Amino acid sequence: MEIPVNILRQEEVAALKLRALYQEAGFNLFCLKSFEEYNFYLENKNFLADDDVIKFSAADGRLLALNPDVTLSIVKNTAAHESRRLYYNENIYRHNHHTNEYQQLNQAGIEIIGSVDKQAELEVIQLAIASLEVIGQAKLEFSHSGLVAAILALFPCNRQAEVFSSIKNKDSAALKDLAQQVHLAPALTTNLCELLQLSGEINESLQTALTLTKDLPHAHQALVELQELATALLKEAVTPRLLFDLSTVNDTNYYSGIIFQGFVPQVPQAILFGGRYDGLLQSLGKTQAAIGFGIHLNAIATDTVTAKNERTHLNIALPKGRMGEKVYHMFHEAGLCQENLLDESRKLIFTDEENGLRFFLVKPSDVASYVEHGAADIGIVGRDILLETEADVLDVLRFAIGQCDIAIAGAKNFQKDASRPLKVATKYPTIARKYFSSRSQPVELIYLNGSIELAPLVGLADVIVDIVETGTTLKENGLEVFEKITDSSAHLVVNRTSWRFKQSEIYEIIQKVGAKND
Repeated sequence: MEIPVNILRQEEVAALKLRALYQEAGFNLFCLKSFEEYNFYLENKNFLADDDVIKFSAADGRLLALNPDVTLSIVKNTAAHESRRLYYNENIYRHNHHTNEYQQLNQAGIEIIGSVDKQAELEVIQLAIASLEVIGQAKLEFSHSGLVAAILALFPCNRQAEVFSSIKNKDSAALKDLAQQVHLAPALTTNLCELLQLSGEINESLQTALTLTKDLPHAHQALVELQELATALLKEAVTPRLLFDLSTVNDTNYYSGIIFQGFVPQVPQAILFGGRYDGLLQSLGKTQAAIGFGIHLNAIATDTVTAKNERTHLNIALPKGRMGEKVYHMFHEAGLCQENLLDESRKLIFTDEENGLRFFLVKPSDVASYVEHGAADIGIVGRDILLETEADVLDVLRFAIGQCDIAIAGAKNFQKDASRPLKVATKYPTIARKYFSSRSQPVELIYLNGSIELAPLVGLADVIVDIVETGTTLKENGLEVFEKITDSSAHLVVNRTSWRFKQSEIYEIIQKVGAKND
């Protein structure tokens, strides 16, 4: 009986096409065991995107885990000195910190383990390109772990996580602040920020990047390797655009050379992740080199494709209220949109057909979610919301509006009781938890959504963590600021896929609105 193709979901069709592609290229199917010894993942948790592994006890008492990563299991099951060309289509299981739920993810990909020369690198990347073309229009973006490592090495170890975050989020303002705090030379700071802002066609971008890193030998060498690869790829007349962007970093720590990510317009985040990972094998006592990539097939659901492809406007999520109104007026003053588009009606969507813009009015705390999941291409959101939600977006511009502090406050006569955890009332539990943890201060967090200042007055909490603008409300209630955690203002954030496919339109907005913001 012939199976009708029209009953298959889009990701099932893609999986079959990818299997045929990899089989024809001479790769052998690898079948993953559903479970591994939990201790294996515990010992190698630094190589996992998330160390929250699903574990359970086997009938014989052994502690097992559902596989959170295919590559790690392939390396574990590869003998020392063995050469392998493998492809797979497997389910993995990970914790989604945004939803606090566990997910089953379907992943397909290839791995070459053994002797990996330039030709092998070229082959894998060409297969990555061919894999993306199975799904649709695509862009493949490159960076290098050596480049990122060279930048991180300029900073003290206790600041490197912040630097990595600023690179991943393309937040050049945060990178500049960090560089100034550790007293990097002004010229070096400027070059690092320009390097982070750089994005575009690979050859042109790499030429600029090489100039910016001429005084950083390790970073420069990493870029030379990328340039050699790009030159070889472009000789093959590849179809997708090849891009360079420093923010192309992968959360897994096992990459140790070229890094690449693939994007398709219908998926709001990168769908393909790959690169060299020799360091992973070395950590397990093996001498081989390795390169590969994986594709998240779950992301290409049919309904997502249809909805995304219907959008022709640049979609902008504005927060309801004064901040959104101020930013809209900045857009108008910059000549980007019509005047008085946001009327007094109860509408939530306002379209400027002439300028190709569509504005959404959403609750301020929801803006980052609209952008992260691709409903909006860009959005305006307070930094307090970005820090609290840890939204996976690009943070490309700070505004001089909505300025305030995130601070710890309490009654003027408060005395801390060191014999028990500090009771903290806040609508920012993530920010508060991280801050007090960094100070080794045990806390009991009490989530409130409003009138936070009331908590210490009625004995609900010892202190509060909240935003403070003028401090007038605190003073009127007999409270005072004990310590500033960080500052906050309005930020312009961009969806990761939109940045790759609508960069010229978005960059125009950044330039024009940024000029009005100065």
